[in-house]
Amino acid sequence: MGLFGKKTPPNLPQVEGRPRAILHTSLGDIEVELFADEAPVTVGNFVGLAEGTIPWTDPLTGEKKEGEPLYRGVKFHRVIQGFMIQCGDPKTREERPDWGTGGPGYRFDDEFSEALKHDAPGTLSMANAGPGTNGSQFFITEVPTPHLDGRHSVFGRVVEGMEVVRRIAAVPTDHRDRPREAVVLESVEIRRG
Repeated sequence: MGLFGKKTPPNLPQVEGRPRAILHTSLGDIEVELFADEAPVTVGNFVGLAEGTIPWTDPLTGEKKEGEPLYRGVKFHRVIQGFMIQCGDPKTREERPDWGTGGPGYRFDDEFSEALKHDAPGTLSMANAGPGTNGSQFFITEVPTPHLDGRHSVFGRVVEGMEVVRRIAAVPTDHRDRPREAVVLESVEIRRG
């Protein structure tokens, strides 16, 4: 629990302004602008997990990870063409049936803003299992998805690489929306200022 009973990630880095994140995937790069001023906890969590500055617990081993980027080598585990692509589950480093159920070993509260909506393609937002269940999983929309407003925390927008989002969204999937051939998030590079 954080201040005033709110759940916040541990060792949250201070991030200000509009840093950029470059998602280096096996199908190309996606560059997103992060909305740190409007969603400081969500952006801080994403940046900390991307850079390895937030400790997290490996859901496969129970081992505490410090100084290790969570997103390095995870796979896009849920892909729905005409909707979104989802990533950020550390369980996807291994071939398992329970992809989509893993996280960093903690959860944190939603951050909603009237200024941040699912009103355009390329919206970067937190995946969750209900209120206050954010962790490491995120998704990028392929189309506007206003029905997700007030349910998922928006924290960025694609500024380059929307064609890569569409390429990932178009990969063949199984009956669980899981890509038949792995699409890997190789690393996330954060650029401040």
